[in-house]
Amino acid sequence: MLTLREYETRVVDGVRLSAADRALCAGEQLAARLQVRELAGGRLELTAGPCVGVVRLDACEIRVLPKYLGEELDVLRMLEYAAGRGLPALDAARTVGAGAPHLRDLVALLVTEHCDRLLARGVRRDYVTVEDELPAVRGRLLAERQVLRHYGRLDRLACRFDEHDTDIVDNRLCAAAIDLAARTAHSPAVRARARRAAHRFAQVAPTRLGDLRTVLAGLDYHRHNSHYAQAHRWAALLLSGGGIADLFSPGPLASRAFLIDMNVLFESFATRLLREAADGTGFTVRDQARHGGVLHDERTGRSYTEVRPDVLLCGSVDGAPLRRPVDVKYKLYDGRRLTTPDLYQAFLYAHALSREPGEGTPTCVLLHPGGASASRESVAVRRWDGTTSARVRSVSLDLPSLLGALGGAERRTTLARVLRAVLD
Repeated sequence: MLTLREYETRVVDGVRLSAADRALCAGEQLAARLQVRELAGGRLELTAGPCVGVVRLDACEIRVLPKYLGEELDVLRMLEYAAGRGLPALDAARTVGAGAPHLRDLVALLVTEHCDRLLARGVRRDYVTVEDELPAVRGRLLAERQVLRHYGRLDRLACRFDEHDTDIVDNRLCAAAIDLAARTAHSPAVRARARRAAHRFAQVAPTRLGDLRTVLAGLDYHRHNSHYAQAHRWAALLLSGGGIADLFSPGPLASRAFLIDMNVLFESFATRLLREAADGTGFTVRDQARHGGVLHDERTGRSYTEVRPDVLLCGSVDGAPLRRPVDVKYKLYDGRRLTTPDLYQAFLYAHALSREPGEGTPTCVLLHPGGASASRESVAVRRWDGTTSARVRSVSLDLPSLLGALGGAERRTTLARVLRAVLD
């Protein structure tokens, strides 16, 4: 197994790719997350992007570890928290087996655990429309088909009827995911546990799932199947290869690559964090709010393009209205200066969208991962007369300690601290 971290480049010797490996590495979905380049002398150059997970090639297995987090289990905790659920209490060392389990095995284990709970509770049944040829009429007789296929026969009747069955989409999605976990999990303990659940689900829902994108787009949760939601979430993540950002993009899904885009995950995590921190304080959090009137064409008077900050925090301080844009960046700025493109974008948000109490300077907060002792940057724009027109402040989130606090008794204190840092 070859191991590297996000944004790291590594050259290894003695690895030769097969034709199937080259086709997988050349695909757009994998190339955007992990670059694999063959060099002279049987060497391989690996360049990781902002993605965490594992890629299985015929020649080797490539594992990309998180750079800003302690372990891959924290990635799962971020996923659950960003989805508005509790942090999964998963004892990876005990459940998966010896050695450090990789991210895909952890997801396979979560799929297995949720499927086991569904089987213990009893899988759901629903009415499914079935067309079949029966010796007696059941439901509706399909007259046209009967005339075309069985004219003059009374022993074979074409009928359409509703069957109360377990072979429904809710169970098919679980069956497909648990079957994949049983066949491809790296850990023998996970494979063995998944096989038992896969055997039972194969009897419950024998029909193949079909196109994953179509199935996920058609899911509808209500009181009868709401308990399937978490199982479906992990099942979709495993079946899609971790593509939480481009799951609905065209093209085939890579079955041998499981990589999660940390840019997308960190933005979702930070938005959920601010929303929970603002709960009960009088502040509201608007994510990805579109503002079409900020940049406009003076010739036509129409909107030139939209401005869409990651988060817009709105409320009041001592009765004075406040509006604070927040730009979320998955970049480690410890010991580094804020990049010029990030500053330009944040200053635009500050000038156009910020509203500070009294005569306060328009401010935008740049939220990024960082260590507990990371220094805060504050960059201002000065006019020709020396007055300050806008300010950008950086606020870092120590992700390992933050995830630990969110799962403990210090949750509310930690959330209040995050909100104060953004509003300071």
